[in-house]
Amino acid sequence: MSGDVVLVVDDVPQSLGALCMELEADGYTVLVASDGASALARLDLVTPDAILLDALMPGLDGFETCRRIKAHVEWSHIPVIFMTGLSETSHIVKGFDAGGVDYVVKPVRTQEVLARLATHVRNARAVRMARDAIDVGGHGVLVVDAHRRIAWRSPKAQRWVGEFFAASAGSQPDEACVAWLDRSAESSVDASADIRTRLLAGRTLTARRLGNVGLGEVMWLLSLRADDAQPPSRLATASLTPRETEVLSWIAKGKTNRDVAEILGMSPRTVNKHLEHVFEKLGVETRAAAAALASRELG
Repeated sequence: MSGDVVLVVDDVPQSLGALCMELEADGYTVLVASDGASALARLDLVTPDAILLDALMPGLDGFETCRRIKAHVEWSHIPVIFMTGLSETSHIVKGFDAGGVDYVVKPVRTQEVLARLATHVRNARAVRMARDAIDVGGHGVLVVDAHRRIAWRSPKAQRWVGEFFAASAGSQPDEACVAWLDRSAESSVDASADIRTRLLAGRTLTARRLGNVGLGEVMWLLSLRADDAQPPSRLATASLTPRETEVLSWIAKGKTNRDVAEILGMSPRTVNKHLEHVFEKLGVETRAAAAALASRELG
C-alpha cells in the first residue's frame, strides 16, 4: 500500500471512475478536480505526490495548468502525467514542454497508469529527499531536466539565479543559467570536476554537479561566497553523490546507521558502505570527524 496522494484532473471525472477505484485499491488517496482552476485551488490546500492531468479541458487547459504548477516553487517538484486522447507528436511535445514527465493515451489502461505512477512518485521522492538534505547551511540546489530547463530550484538557488543572470543579454535568467552550466570549457575551475564559477560584484557563485537523479535530470549544488572569503571546504569539493550527501547529513544530525537506514529506506549495511565512500572522499577516518566537518559546513 503506497499511502501517496494523487490529484486526478479531468473535465469528465466520472469517466475515470474505474481508474480512481484502482488507485484507491492500490493504496493511493485520490483527489479529484474537474478543471485547471479547481486543480490549482486544490494545490493551495494540499500538495499531492503526483498529478494525472487531462490535456484538453474547457477554460484553463492541461498544458497551461501544468505550466502554472511548474512555475510555483512549492509545487514544481510534483510529477505531472498527462492523460490525453491526442497522439500527434506535436501534442506530446507540447506536454513535455509544459513540464510533464510522462503521458498516457485515453482510454487509459489502469495497470499502465499504476506502473508509470509508481515510478514517477518514487523518483520524485528520491529527488526531493536529496534536495532537502543538502539545501541547508548556505547552499542552494537546482535540477536541470533533459530539455535543458530548470525543473526545480530551492529558494536560495532561485534568488541566486535571479541575481547572477538577470542582466544576461538576449535571454531569461533560467536560460542563461542553464547555458552557463553547459559551458564546461569556460569554467574557471577544472571542468572535469564538474564545477562552474561565476563572478558578480565581489561575489563568486559556484555550481557543482551532483549527478543524474532520474528522468534525464541533473542536480547541481550551488554555493555563494565573497571574494575575500575562505576557499571552498573539503565538503564543498568532495564530489559526494546525492545519496552520500543524504547519509552524511543525517549522520551530522546525530542519527545512527539504523536510524538513517529507516529514514532512507535502505539497509544499515548499505548506509555503512556509503559512509566508507564519504570517509575516503573527505579524507577522514572516523564517523565523528565526518560528522564534525559536516556540522561546520551545513550548520
